[in-house]
Amino acid sequence: MTQKRFARIGLLLAALGLGAAPALVQTVHAQDKQAIAGAQQETVRKEMHKFLDSKVLTPLLDAKKYAEVTALLDQADALPNKSGFEQYIINRMRLAVAVSSNDKAKLKEMLEYTINSGRLEKDEKAKFLQALAGTYQEEKNYPKVIENLRKYGELTGDPKVPRQIMQFRFESGDYKGVQADLLKKVADGIQNNQPVSREELHMLADTSNRLKDKENYLTALEGLVRWHPRDRYWSDMLYRTRGKENYSTRFSADIIRLQKVATTKMDEQDYLELAEVDQLEGQFIEGKAVLDAGIANGAVKMTDKVKKLKAQLDKQAADDTKSIAASEASARKAKNGTGLVNLGYAFVTMGQFDKGIALIQEGIAKGGLKNAEDAKLRLGYSYAMAGKKEEAIKILETVQGADGRADLARYWILWINRPYPATEGDDAKQS
Repeated sequence: MTQKRFARIGLLLAALGLGAAPALVQTVHAQDKQAIAGAQQETVRKEMHKFLDSKVLTPLLDAKKYAEVTALLDQADALPNKSGFEQYIINRMRLAVAVSSNDKAKLKEMLEYTINSGRLEKDEKAKFLQALAGTYQEEKNYPKVIENLRKYGELTGDPKVPRQIMQFRFESGDYKGVQADLLKKVADGIQNNQPVSREELHMLADTSNRLKDKENYLTALEGLVRWHPRDRYWSDMLYRTRGKENYSTRFSADIIRLQKVATTKMDEQDYLELAEVDQLEGQFIEGKAVLDAGIANGAVKMTDKVKKLKAQLDKQAADDTKSIAASEASARKAKNGTGLVNLGYAFVTMGQFDKGIALIQEGIAKGGLKNAEDAKLRLGYSYAMAGKKEEAIKILETVQGADGRADLARYWILWINRPYPATEGDDAKQS
């Protein structure tokens, strides 16, 4: 995971004016107890001012004479009966020394003091909290990073803070806790139709991978496909679905059919596998179309094996096209609806969706199918390919099966409901 970092501490503190002695010192003589906004302005006594005069300290800091600056501050600190304001001025200057000398221990101590002094305006305090969190981040002290980041979030209401805190929890190794929070966010996002960010879904995938949790890795991929569809997410999700222990190999073709629709381009092996399975199942028209598509986009190379397969499918598809009308009567005479379902899908692959869907429905109604739920799945995605979204979802939501069938039905619904138009950079098909 790529961790976002705070601004470089030196740059941040320099922007706060901490790279030089702050011009905060006021003397009794200069101010003479003037009132500001109805309150007496705080001052530094005359005997302390000679140690804290910025006209003296700034040149010493610029010359990197940190020991001399520290000696002057120690003398000021040694004076008895210091007021709260005087102590604040001394420590603000110690902070300047810590920044300039890269004294991390003193830097943290003085940042803590300054933040808790009650003397910072809201915006300035927020920047100091960021600086302190960044200092702890450099040490990989993630509990302290999170502590100060939470304070920063409470102070500013910055909506990015919860996500940043989760990132640091991840960095600290709280994988189970982060995963649980992200799974809840995904569930809430689905329920409330509120997209979860790609960054958070990547983190869910990362935590699940580290925990060797394959199921919730798939949950992360489903989230990415749902809200941020890209070819690589679809391909990874479908590949991992095929690797599930309960997956049935009879859905190999169904998985690749979805991948072909959902992605802009598949790997060569996917085009060849679907074409070969179609040939075995007698879906020659689809097999030819799939192989031709892979050859046309350059994914499939014209090897001797491919040339032979193409010649076979070309002939078989041509024969099917000629005889498909006659096949309808034969399918209706069969004892079960399997032939009608297969024939109907053949018409779907030819783009004759209404006729194909009607035949699949007729085959399901006739009954005697070895796997009636498989036929419902095919009917559902035939509706989806025809662009009939409501009808597709209505069928697909009823498909059951722990062998990959219900997963496929759910994934087709994800494709149907894909974001349109795509967010910038998305490379999943949107038509």
